[in-house]
Amino acid sequence: MILNQAGTRRFKAYTSKHLDELLGRAGLDDEERLKVRAVATVLPFRTNAYVVDELIDWSAAPDDPMYRLVFPQADMLPEADVARLADLLKAEAPNAEIQAEANRVRTQLNPHPAGQMELNVPRMGEEPVPGMQHKYPETVLFFPKQGQTCHAYCTYCFRWAQFVGDADLKFASDDIGQLVAYLRQHPEVTSVLITGGDAMIMGEPVIRRYVEPLLQLEQLESIRIGTKALAYWPQRFVSDPDADSTLGLFEEVVKAGKNLAFMAHFTHPRELESPLVESAVRRILGSGATIRTQAPLIRSINDDPAVWSAMWRRQLRMGMIPYYMFIERDTGPQDYFAVPLGRAYEIFRDAYASVSGLCRTVRGPSMSATPGKVCVDGVTEIAGERVFMLHFIQARDPGLVGRPFFARYDPSAAWLTDLRPAFADAFPFEAPQPA
Repeated sequence: MILNQAGTRRFKAYTSKHLDELLGRAGLDDEERLKVRAVATVLPFRTNAYVVDELIDWSAAPDDPMYRLVFPQADMLPEADVARLADLLKAEAPNAEIQAEANRVRTQLNPHPAGQMELNVPRMGEEPVPGMQHKYPETVLFFPKQGQTCHAYCTYCFRWAQFVGDADLKFASDDIGQLVAYLRQHPEVTSVLITGGDAMIMGEPVIRRYVEPLLQLEQLESIRIGTKALAYWPQRFVSDPDADSTLGLFEEVVKAGKNLAFMAHFTHPRELESPLVESAVRRILGSGATIRTQAPLIRSINDDPAVWSAMWRRQLRMGMIPYYMFIERDTGPQDYFAVPLGRAYEIFRDAYASVSGLCRTVRGPSMSATPGKVCVDGVTEIAGERVFMLHFIQARDPGLVGRPFFARYDPSAAWLTDLRPAFADAFPFEAPQPA
């Protein structure tokens, strides 16, 4: 049976060296493949045999949403940049020259949005703490060194800078002692999110090394794991050699009195269809962990309310909790994937209206912007002016959480920085201007 073959298959990764061969399956000609390879010198490419063989409908490629989810597109970057890189590849230029041009293009793509480098890195004394972010008082993000890759890379990923081999752009640490020391100094922290990359790329002994010390901290109420593994390699929880021991570790976390929350990324309903995913979800929930689902709204992949309502309904039936619809972040090929805020709200509203109350745990559409998570609550007319209604779900300044504010309606706005305040001279998160 296919299930048995997939369930016992060993993980096989495909990287940029396999790209040209795989693109041939999508029916791309030589020139198109060259352009895609040029884009892949800037933005990382990685997928695996499960995604290639089980999720992508090759008869519909290159328009298939799962294909577009993991394979670079020729027009994701400015045409002039793609042409320069394609010329270098065609001329078989030295790798150093190709990488120099790729790095030049990357610097234009805002590799670390929302103040990740400037504002989120915590300090102990005068020294920055590597591999951590502390944006909101109660939550710390930790980037384990061994978890800074994924089973496959999403083309829209806002963490693409983690994967391009530039140490200056990467968050990573293997010093769990430093994390514990920092948490002890900050008793306001009640939740740690282990993120990447993907924490579930790590084997159980490595995950245990990071998780066990956290169980001794009374202040922690929850440990979260950010992962796409349920969609891209569900075998991790079913048939991988350490699947059982990993689930055993999850049980230990729950028995220690911590809420273990899987922050699972599902971008399209097809990722939920495999019996392997159903088995993986059952096993994780059986350990006592919870699974919350989230994804960004991505043009040409899931910009349809029917796609979202189908995902939320199926997730609910499987025992998962719909959690977030995000707006595509202002990084990488944002212009290629972004959906205008007005349209994003319509998609969310129509999907939300078509599901039961049990699915309406989901929040969005939400922008993880520099001041915090900003939710677009609607578009309306007030005093003759058309405006966006917004509020903070989370904020650097806790005093802003839940506080409504308004922005002038702009049909082309795709991010918070595209908006201008309505009924005020400044947004509530903006510093007042001197008189």
